[in-house]
Amino acid sequence: MFPGFRSQWPITTDLAVLRARVHAFGAGAGLRGQRLQDLAIAAHEAATNVLRHGGGRGTLIASRDASGVSLEVVDAAGALTEAHLATVPDLEHGGGAGLLLVRTLCDEVSVERVRGAARLRLRMRTAGPRPVASMAREAA
Repeated sequence: MFPGFRSQWPITTDLAVLRARVHAFGAGAGLRGQRLQDLAIAAHEAATNVLRHGGGRGTLIASRDASGVSLEVVDAAGALTEAHLATVPDLEHGGGAGLLLVRTLCDEVSVERVRGAARLRLRMRTAGPRPVASMAREAA
């Protein structure tokens, strides 16, 4: 998958399909192992937030550049704010753990309000290219 590649999917209650799509996208962008799993989990939690606390509908937009993968989770109702990211979850009463998990798993997380919608931006950096010298040793 080349830098600049972008894909988007509607957020529905079929989160298994969304996780699979994000997983495939991340793998194509160069994420591997736990980092790839973390991306899929973060996408799941962000989409769940849209379904439970937002407007119940939205879009997930995945893009790739030379240094990583970005996900934009768009909540059409615009319920999410930057303040929600700073909230300490009340784990005893079951609230806020999803955003805490997203903040923990991703390299960067932010919220932007655009024309009545909220855009949760998640970023995972991919490892840089292997040094040429180590590739030459492996080929020998």
